[in-house]
Amino acid sequence: MSLITYLTTIRFEFGASQGLADDVAELGIKAPLIIADKGIEGAGLVDRLKGVLPRGQDVPVFTETPTNPTERAVLAALDLYRSEGCDGLIAIGGGSPIDLAKGVALLSTHGGPLEQYAAILGGVPKITSAVAPLIAVPTTAGTGSEVGRAALITLVDGRKLGFISPHLIPKRAVCDPELTLGLPPGLTAATGMDAITHCIETFLSPRINPPAEAIALDGLVRALSNIEQAVAQGSNREARYEMMMAALEGGLTFQKGLGAVHALSHPLGGLQQVSLHHGTLNAVLLPYVLEFNEDHSGAKYATLRQRLGLDANADLADYIRNLNKRLGMPTTLVEMGVPHGSLAEIAESATKDHSSATNPRPASAGDYLAILEAAYSGGPLR
Repeated sequence: MSLITYLTTIRFEFGASQGLADDVAELGIKAPLIIADKGIEGAGLVDRLKGVLPRGQDVPVFTETPTNPTERAVLAALDLYRSEGCDGLIAIGGGSPIDLAKGVALLSTHGGPLEQYAAILGGVPKITSAVAPLIAVPTTAGTGSEVGRAALITLVDGRKLGFISPHLIPKRAVCDPELTLGLPPGLTAATGMDAITHCIETFLSPRINPPAEAIALDGLVRALSNIEQAVAQGSNREARYEMMMAALEGGLTFQKGLGAVHALSHPLGGLQQVSLHHGTLNAVLLPYVLEFNEDHSGAKYATLRQRLGLDANADLADYIRNLNKRLGMPTTLVEMGVPHGSLAEIAESATKDHSSATNPRPASAGDYLAILEAAYSGGPLR
């Protein structure tokens, strides 16, 4: 078994989910609540988890997780958690079930309202070690939420805010690449681009953390070396293993902070008019942010080119654009259905997002609007 202890304890191998009962026992969880979504339930993965747990089919399950987790869903799951007398959580799925479970773990031991714990509202020190124990079982290779210290949740008033604390890092991450073998090509590509964006943005963050930068570079090389094969041949076990490791490494580097891509994709993901996939947004935005940041990142762009085996003068933004095309990703925000009238509001929200502070180049609302306009139409960044 490959057992990793870095920020948290990580069980990483094919079949790792079969050892879930050991994790539950080690954490002292007697009555877990499973957080999933309808797709995960329909794929039989919830029943698969129940089959290895001591309580078996009696374990309560919450499957009403929306594409982007909301405060309403957190409160609904919290009601179930309390009514069933639960004392811990198991989240299975992508970033949405895991982030929603973090919200439940927080509010099950901390008084409401949820808003007071948001990072940009001074909530970080309010989150204590009393957070209920959470085990995260990712079924996609992208978000890194299984080892991340943040949860992104859309409040009732429509704001998508980040809740950040080392206490929100799941107590166990159970990374089983076997659970990703059935992931469709489109979702494989979108989640894989999420992992790639995490590795790039954390590497470029100006915070000083050389170990995290080394992890980010390793994850980036793994992802870019395997994403196309994982998309084309979803049953390729080596490619699936490498993509899950890349996603994990992207999550392990969140300590450095992200950047303008996420400062924009967070409020875009909170739009009520259209449901937007986070990884796909990142894929579309990344080339434009790379152009915006290039003159403010020192030698780091040269390091990226060297590690990726590119020419010294290669255009990293075009490299990502070409990768997106090969993966069948959309190339503009208009293709994703983003309403043009929302761009100015999104740009303003991006300046207040917690990820904006660690972008290598300070960005104003005007800068963010220019990035959005370019990404909307596919035109040049002005």
